[in-house]
Amino acid sequence: MKIVILDGYTENPGDLSWEGFEQLGELTVYDRTSLTDIGEINARIGDAEIVITNKTPIRRETLDACPAIRYIGVLATGYNVVDVEAAKDKGIPVANIPSYGTEAVGQFAIALLLEICHHIGHHDKAVKEGRWASSPDFCFWDYPLIELSGKTMGIIGFGRIGQVTGRIAKAMGMEVIAYDEYPNDSGREIARYVSLDELLAESHVISLHCPLFPSTEGIVNKDSIAKMKDGVIVLNNSRGPLIVEQDLADALNSGKVYAAGLDVASAEPVRGDNPLLTAKNCIITPHISWAPKESRQRLMDIAVDNLRQYLSGSPVNIVNA
Repeated sequence: MKIVILDGYTENPGDLSWEGFEQLGELTVYDRTSLTDIGEINARIGDAEIVITNKTPIRRETLDACPAIRYIGVLATGYNVVDVEAAKDKGIPVANIPSYGTEAVGQFAIALLLEICHHIGHHDKAVKEGRWASSPDFCFWDYPLIELSGKTMGIIGFGRIGQVTGRIAKAMGMEVIAYDEYPNDSGREIARYVSLDELLAESHVISLHCPLFPSTEGIVNKDSIAKMKDGVIVLNNSRGPLIVEQDLADALNSGKVYAAGLDVASAEPVRGDNPLLTAKNCIITPHISWAPKESRQRLMDIAVDNLRQYLSGSPVNIVNA
């Protein structure tokens, strides 16, 4: 059984082991494969039966060119890089990783918020530049410092990650409200469910944790921003296209939105012309919410188990069954 991993570096830059896959077949691992060169993709797959990808696309032409493929595993929750219908037509199951970084992503959302509230990195740098030592006062700060207790966090999308974020916010003394199409009892223990318009109007902080669907694409736009409180904080470490980026940049520059903390962008890596790169009070990190070693190890373990279950005749986490 030949197994090829097309772009393994982001999952395992060297601090994890591919041993689980090695036990299941003859393994070849590429750190990176072109996202656009179909010839390179096809050549690297060759006659492999098992293909593992993260962001390298597997389109119909690749499936046609590589008839030995029997199984495709995605090293992520999202699987839009694979033409799942074409794979289904050929009887090729596609498996994803449905849940591995829930705690890490919720933690990161709060980290973005706390950085906005305290600008810890900036003040650490200022101290090391000697600005505290030369201050005439016993302390100084360059940004407004914000206490979160008593403020309202509105969470759009209150599934596993949204609820983790809500639990942490509640522990800090925030009131938590949520908008979700499918309210549930575990959510009610953390938050009060409200309509989207109520959430926009009541929240001091709005955190996005919804999937990217046609109904949620651009859910933060000039019209929804107009319904928000003046000085609201917006967080997004879910999917970049949930936000109309020019509209958010305009709102940041006008002061309607006080600050934004973002770990995702509409195009990734972020493009140089993205208006949020030069917007006021906008923190952008490079899509790393998911990346603590602990979550990547869980991802690895699930990916190996997905393949093992397929080989044993009991496939799991198949998205195109």
